[in-house]
Amino acid sequence: MEENKKYYRVGKIVNTHGLRGDLKIVSKSDFPEIRFKKDSQLYVQLENENKYQALTVESARPHKEVYIVKFKGFNHINEVEKYKNSVLYVSEEQLVELPEDEYYFHEIIGCRVLTEENEELGKIIDILTPGANDVWVVKHNKGNDLLIPVIDDVLLNVNIQEKVVKIRLMEGML
Repeated sequence: MEENKKYYRVGKIVNTHGLRGDLKIVSKSDFPEIRFKKDSQLYVQLENENKYQALTVESARPHKEVYIVKFKGFNHINEVEKYKNSVLYVSEEQLVELPEDEYYFHEIIGCRVLTEENEELGKIIDILTPGANDVWVVKHNKGNDLLIPVIDDVLLNVNIQEKVVKIRLMEGML
């Protein structure tokens, strides 16, 4: 496993399922049909370890709020028990190219936020996904966190290369 590779979280193994080595996975990916398709490569980071192990999907199916996934080479519950509570990742090369004006969370977090008058408000530290639209949490230079709704009326420009987001302040945002 290459140590300098970047990995991005796509799910969490929450439990085993049955006796044949299947695992219950909560998807954190917008592309579960790609992440959990047969022969897809995923990486698991075991708890309290700083290295990644490659796993290959043998089969997967949605089930209620999770995916039931079987990885190649594991045929019994005792072989997969150690993966419970582990996080699943993909490598940077496996990221899906997004349409224009769509971004991965890791591209947005850390961006500086400027008003349309070029006043710097702070940096994006988190992204909330409450429903209709995402909300970017900005660590305001003056202390309190700002919540920026990701809507056309507010978002003016996103420059991922320069890590700068320009917004229009609406009444009550500050």
